[in-house]
Amino acid sequence: MTSEVVQAHPDTPFKELARLFTSHRIGGLPVVDHDDKVMGVVSRTDLTERQAAHPPGSARQRILRTVRRLARARPARVPAVTARELMTSPAVTVHPEQRVVDAARIMERRHIDRLPVVDEEDRLIGITTRRDLLRVFLRTDEEIRSDVGDAVSVHVPAHGAGHVRVDVRDGVVTMAGRLRPDADASVLVRAAWRVDGVVGVVNRLANGRGADHADQGGTPLLHSAG
Repeated sequence: MTSEVVQAHPDTPFKELARLFTSHRIGGLPVVDHDDKVMGVVSRTDLTERQAAHPPGSARQRILRTVRRLARARPARVPAVTARELMTSPAVTVHPEQRVVDAARIMERRHIDRLPVVDEEDRLIGITTRRDLLRVFLRTDEEIRSDVGDAVSVHVPAHGAGHVRVDVRDGVVTMAGRLRPDADASVLVRAAWRVDGVVGVVNRLANGRGADHADQGGTPLLHSAG
């Protein structure tokens, strides 16, 4: 995620929103209240759709001008359009501990390009975009292998792995080795899944004597993200 977030408040006017989008070259931003809690999200599309619905020369505005002229009344002050009126609410958000693949699925399912990242009290702490997620999946196999090795090594002493071999190809992690008979290989598999850039985990870990068979080409079990 990006921790420095361009944001708006419910009363931020249309013109200021347009300036923020242009000056920061962004396509959307979260709308937060006085306590930094996310109320909604405004996108460039929200602004353009609003303008398209009410162009300067629309029939509605021409009628209003005619009525005012006939009544010889001073034109009434029209309240500025604000973020509150334009935003999509409630906002779809994620928490920092959620996996990259889960965030990607949410974006695809909801047809959105960005997700505000919030803490346990729904306060804004960052934002992630499709570009951020793609950057994660472009990590090299060697970078992934190194991180998986570090993540697995934390659990090895407690879960009785005498030796775990980690190989990575195109983001798919293969783990092979011998575990104690009472060890839980799923702990190591989950540790591998938490590493950014991992798209699959093949479990060739085996307990006790079965490790020799697994290393010699036993049928791998592919654990999906669900």
